[in-house]
Amino acid sequence: MNAQPLAFVVHVGDVGTSAQACSDGWLLERKKQFARIRHRFVLVPGDNEWSDCRDPFDRLREWRALFCTALPDVHVQKGEFCEHQRWETGGWVFVTLNVPGHDNNVRHPEHAPRMVAVLSHLDEAAALARGREGLVVFMQANPFFTFPRDGFASLREALGKLAQNLPGKIILIHGDTHVYREDEPLPGLRRIEVWGSPVVSWLRVSLSGGTLRVDAVR
Repeated sequence: MNAQPLAFVVHVGDVGTSAQACSDGWLLERKKQFARIRHRFVLVPGDNEWSDCRDPFDRLREWRALFCTALPDVHVQKGEFCEHQRWETGGWVFVTLNVPGHDNNVRHPEHAPRMVAVLSHLDEAAALARGREGLVVFMQANPFFTFPRDGFASLREALGKLAQNLPGKIILIHGDTHVYREDEPLPGLRRIEVWGSPVVSWLRVSLSGGTLRVDAVR
């Protein structure tokens, strides 16, 4: 990546298995690794880093202490959800959401207040995107994977409404289910899922003429 002229780099979460990523030592090593990236770097929290851990709140606090850093020209949602960020590049609005797989931690009391913050942050970004080329949403979870529990109904509804109002201008990029795909799971919503373990790779995308294009899977 350092050899490419990139505007920014986003990692959509799961920086190791939960057996690894639930520890301070593993996160510190990943922070050192990410510091080698010379481009503006944004990290999204994944379930392996917090919601799958024995003490989710403690792990999320540690994640925030390590990775919530101020970046130039990046808006951070007010309050505790410093992982909810927003920026603009090439006429597009980009937004990160803390939505972990595999079920969005739906059985935990923290789910409801976090989703209030998620949907509010998404709404603000969407309002800004109406005067831009489009909106790109980054998160870790695959919101169309609903077994054995569905913790994504409100988010899918919000994305569906946005895609109806801005067809072809809402793009969701996520990980979680470890396969690469480009499809349209909701009318007007373009979805790009990135590879996951054991495939270690990254996508390079470009913005041109109001279109986001995947140039390479590396």
